[in-house]
Parts: sequence; C-alpha cells; structure tokens
Amino acid sequence: MLLVERGQEPYAGRWALPGGFLLPEESAETAARRELAEETGLADVTDLHLEQLRTYSEPDRDPRMRVVSVAFAALLPDPPAPHGGGDASQARWVPYDAAVDLAFDHDRILADARRRVGAKLEYTCLATAFCPAEFTLGELQQVYETVWGTALDRPNFRRKVLATPGFVEAVPGAARLTGGRGKPAALYRAGPATTLHPPLLRAPREGRPA
Repeated sequence: MLLVERGQEPYAGRWALPGGFLLPEESAETAARRELAEETGLADVTDLHLEQLRTYSEPDRDPRMRVVSVAFAALLPDPPAPHGGGDASQARWVPYDAAVDLAFDHDRILADARRRVGAKLEYTCLATAFCPAEFTLGELQQVYETVWGTALDRPNFRRKVLATPGFVEAVPGAARLTGGRGKPAALYRAGPATTLHPPLLRAPREGRPA
C-alpha cells in the first residue's frame, strides 16, 4: 500500500492514503490519475488498472471543512520509489497489515479497498494486474495469498488456473529461475478473458457461509 506521512495539520506526522483536491477542470478519475502519477513518479499511468471504490461523505471526516472524497483503487505490478507530493513529508510502500492508525477515515477506505479487490479476484482476472507482463504461476498464487490473507494449495491452484479458459496464456519457450532446487518455472501472460468461468473461490472461513 502506498502511504504518505502528513507534513501539515491536521494529523501532522500521521500516515495517510495519498490524495488531493479536484482542480476546476478535472473529473474525479482525471484527478486520481494525476495524484497517482505525482505520488509514484510514474510518467504514464494511463494503462494501469484504476477503479472507483466508493464515495465517503460523513460530515466530520475532515476537521478543516466539509470534504467529500471519491476513493479509487489502483493496481501496480512493479511499484517505483514513491515521491511524497503536496503536504506530504515522505511516502512509503508498506504491507497492508502495517497500515494501521491512519489519519482521517483512511483505515476504513483501505479496508474497503482490500475487500473489493479480494472479492473481484474470485470472479475476474484482476489478479494479473498485480503481475509483470510475464509471470510464473507461483507469482500469481502469491497475489491471491497476499490479498486473501490465506495460504493456497499449489497443485490445486495451478490446476484451477490452467483449466479456466482465457485466464492465462503460456509464453512459448520462456522460463524463469525461482531460486528453488527444481526446474525453472514456466512463464505466462494475461489471457484475453476478463471474467473467470468457473470462479476461483476462496475456501469458506469459520463463521462465513460457503
């Protein structure tokens, strides 16, 4: 997760999600892409996956004034060194579990984003947006395990992915050493599908219906 340390009040010194105010001529998505480019230093963010999460409008969510925020979730396969912009004193990539006690209502926004992405991994091919152009099935599995917060059975995961039409495509003749003692792992790329048939469902947790 990309977080910025606030350099000004309110919540000076606290970590928060990056963001900013709309410029007069901008749409919400245009502003989100501009902020993403400013905070990451990426010159081109047009091809990155970016989707609107929801609107947050509680009257007291910002002590300065009435602020309505439209939150977006962006997925980056290879995040660069971040650049804190605006009133941020620094920016940092952190694991999800380390992003706690954020300023404003950003803990809630971050939790909503993880739930949204986790649910979409079951029914769409969104997981490949976390991966480089060519990836191993082990790297794809790591995406699911990280977002879902659970370990998956490797042979079962591999069987389901390869049996799902259009999810991934093998890169002919390509392989990558993975640091293990076995043979190099085959490389794949995202296939043409956008949805998963059948879905790749999480195992039901205790207290959650199957």
